Amino acid sequence: MNEVHPPPVERVSAGWMTLLALAQMGIIMATTVGSQILLPSHVARIDPAHKEASLAVVFAVGAVCTIVANPLFGAMSDRTRSRFGRRRPWIVGGALVCAASLVFLAWQESLAGLVVGWAVAQLAFTAALAAAIATVPDQVPIRQRGKVSALAGVGQLAGPLLGGVVATVLLTGVKAAFLSMAVLVLLLVLPFGLFTREPAEGPAEELAEGPAELSAAAAGATAGVIAETAVATAGTAAVTTGPAVAAAGPAVGTDAPFGLGAFLRGLWVSPRRHPDFAWAWVSRLMITLTLAMAIGYLQYYLRDAVHYERLFPGSTVEQGVVALVAVFTLSSVVPTLLAGWLSDRYGSRRPAVCAGGLTMAASGLVLTFLTGWPAAIAASVLLGAGYGMFTAVDQAMVTQLLPADADRAKDLGIVSLANSASNTLGPVIAAPLVTSAGGYPLMYGVAAGFATLGACLIWRIRGVR
Repeated sequence: MNEVHPPPVERVSAGWMTLLALAQMGIIMATTVGSQILLPSHVARIDPAHKEASLAVVFAVGAVCTIVANPLFGAMSDRTRSRFGRRRPWIVGGALVCAASLVFLAWQESLAGLVVGWAVAQLAFTAALAAAIATVPDQVPIRQRGKVSALAGVGQLAGPLLGGVVATVLLTGVKAAFLSMAVLVLLLVLPFGLFTREPAEGPAEELAEGPAELSAAAAGATAGVIAETAVATAGTAAVTTGPAVAAAGPAVGTDAPFGLGAFLRGLWVSPRRHPDFAWAWVSRLMITLTLAMAIGYLQYYLRDAVHYERLFPGSTVEQGVVALVAVFTLSSVVPTLLAGWLSDRYGSRRPAVCAGGLTMAASGLVLTFLTGWPAAIAASVLLGAGYGMFTAVDQAMVTQLLPADADRAKDLGIVSLANSASNTLGPVIAAPLVTSAGGYPLMYGVAAGFATLGACLIWRIRGVR
């Protein structure tokens, strides 16, 4: 069922936008703090001699899970028909399972435990985020998507800073940090899933159930699906080793039952039939690969290249990461909001996305030619500004290029595979570069090249300005 539905025309409220931004903030906070601070510290303590390779294993397995989960949970969300709506069960259930997996990680003392816990966490992150992102084309008119994406982008960029401060300044110890992330995920994500509405797809009374019923149903359903997906993905990974009510929009979706064969066929979106969608996917892969390489080994860069703890006696390298995250976040706020507002005002998306990619490339070039704490700060300023412009407008642009209304969440999941692929490829590409004669300068130079290529490919898109 690939009917053409007109996009929503009624504007969403500021309260709806705020709750969506907070939800995305919570999800990105947990996954970023986990990958940048908590997991590197945990791995370095468990296996200090091989920390780079061991961390790459944890990241790779988690990324494989995300690759599977992005289109899978998106497709299942498209086909969900419940009195709670299509997206809300996945948002609520994903948040609950995510919190549970973070609690599990708090007590792990082995590399295998970290791999399993992070894999389940990535599945839950993805289930919640895929459904939350799909609410934008479901309910937000095109002329408002730049602002919505920009505000959500600020939330995504501020989340790691909030989580980093909590995990390294307000609290001490890995257990307390993981537990605090679990609590923050629930506080930030659940309000959007529990207290907003979706476009009506059934009798009004079916949509009036309270938060308690939704939480129970969503937790059970999502946990069951994630458990089944985790089992299947674990086998694959083992082989590869490596408050306001939203304005109602049109009810869309497909009533076709979920089937594995149809799902697998749906993962292929023909570049010949949908070239703009393909170019958007490839450009996002290149630009997010730069980010993955820039931040994946940030803690080790500060420890081994900058010698942060020697420069600032009494401080820890984790605190250095938080300081750079703060610079990154503060540098991103104005460019993010400005890019989103301008793209809506002038109806032009590509210039902001391209400028964001080129600014990220400049950050990589700084660390290619300079090594030290001042260079790291300068690079963080450029990376934050560039990624802010990119993330504010790219998501809005992609929602205008989706191949089929009936498969919005699935197709957005396919786009998100670019992020997952970059998180998988980033450590694989970065590790040999870091350990080679070129070291960190070579790695950051390659990262700058990827961002430049991604920025240039934006101009191959013809369906949006």
